[in-house]
Amino acid sequence: MPQTSQQQPFPVACEGGLIKDTSVLAMPPGSCKKLENFEPAITGGYRRINGFSKYDSNELSGSGAVLGIQILGSSVIGARGAHLEKSTGSGWTSIVTNRTDADRYDFTKYRWANTEKIAGADGDNQAFIYDGSTYTLLSGTGAPADPHTVEEFRNHLFFTGANSGNTSQIDFCAPFSENDFTAANGAGTIDVGDKVVGLKAFRDQLYIFCENSIFRLAGTSIADFQLGPISRNIGCINRFSIQEIAGDIIFLAPDGIRTVAATEKIGDVELGTISKAVQSTLTGITSADISSLVIREKTQYRLFFPKSAAEDQVASAGLIGVLKRQSAADLNWEWADIRGIKPYVCTSDFIGDTEYILHGGYDDGFVYRQESGNDFNGGKIPATYTSPDLTLGDPGIRKLLKRININYEAEGTMTFQLSARFDYEDVDIIQPAAISVSEVGLPLYGSNAYGSGFYGGFGTPILRQLMVGSGFAIAIKIAQDTATNNPFIIRGFELDVVPGGRR
Repeated sequence: MPQTSQQQPFPVACEGGLIKDTSVLAMPPGSCKKLENFEPAITGGYRRINGFSKYDSNELSGSGAVLGIQILGSSVIGARGAHLEKSTGSGWTSIVTNRTDADRYDFTKYRWANTEKIAGADGDNQAFIYDGSTYTLLSGTGAPADPHTVEEFRNHLFFTGANSGNTSQIDFCAPFSENDFTAANGAGTIDVGDKVVGLKAFRDQLYIFCENSIFRLAGTSIADFQLGPISRNIGCINRFSIQEIAGDIIFLAPDGIRTVAATEKIGDVELGTISKAVQSTLTGITSADISSLVIREKTQYRLFFPKSAAEDQVASAGLIGVLKRQSAADLNWEWADIRGIKPYVCTSDFIGDTEYILHGGYDDGFVYRQESGNDFNGGKIPATYTSPDLTLGDPGIRKLLKRININYEAEGTMTFQLSARFDYEDVDIIQPAAISVSEVGLPLYGSNAYGSGFYGGFGTPILRQLMVGSGFAIAIKIAQDTATNNPFIIRGFELDVVPGGRR
């Protein structure tokens, strides 16, 4: 029988995120075999995500899914059916009721003459502008009939879409005049020779994403606009995947999630695709119902791809990508799965100093606020972390697991199920039952009212749990599946093992 004095620690720092493109033997110890509803934390480790709740307890007027959301000033603009409405969180006020047969909306926000406005396009009606009080349909002579995309660039509004069948054409208005499409006043058209999917203004250029190519437009007016290619063999799957994040543009291409900067270097050492670790998740998804947003304070990109209206919300899937700095000169993307959030459209922006993360219902007419609460609008947040199968340096030595020490940070009472899985969860091996763990977060000093602090909280955030079982490879699993739980971060863990016999 091995002696306790032979006990050996094996520490693991949680970093690297979800990895699905390599064998378990090649996975870094701190990465994940499963990471669902945990987000790679920018401060290190993996954090259980927040929930979502209704932004307004009232549904938008109309029927069907929410077709668009945009923030303007202190209000949220919402679209559903033929209706366009606004709310500050306590009831929706009508803006217009005649946008019939509308598809999903594309919005752009801009400021001309010190007035903040939004422009919107839905693919079936003429575009519009709204400044918080006045709604104007863009129906001037030569205006595009049914654009699906609108973007402000260099004091012009640019439109793409069906345009009577000309899907490679981009129309733009005269400078500082949204409803003027007269060429003599500075309006015009550009044909890029490929079906346009979406537009994104970034710094001093307008990026044009097509089905099989990407272009950029530079210049300030029709007199000096210049069109140049970025790629002629890589395009964008869906305009609702395009986002600006961390000084770059991210989008979904046929070979995965890419950044524009990396795609421009396709002939260089940079391969461009940043989602290889989770590529199997993206394989086979359809483009119709993709939506995305960014959470700026977390340098986080969220991509959602529900399959259909009939799909249960619990099964609805998505991805979280977090850009993290590994060293002074090295940035890396870490990934995780989302399950249980089912948006039809989503957006993020600031109201005052607060970032609002919003999505519109796929199955109803509510607008929901993400990063709010500890449940999914009253439902569970099913969260699971599973480490790689760790051989601890020698796959031929049996390890007797004595204890797991987990370095954590709790944001209140922390409850989960902890289990050890041996030998790649071999069905011929009896796996130990999960252990229920409940711990109190660290005391809060300086901000708590007297009598409300957590007494008895750990001074050192280490959970020490005795364990049983043995195997040649060990993985740990942390699962949370109750109605309401506080978020917590898994910073790392240590396995205390005693070496046994050699196989």
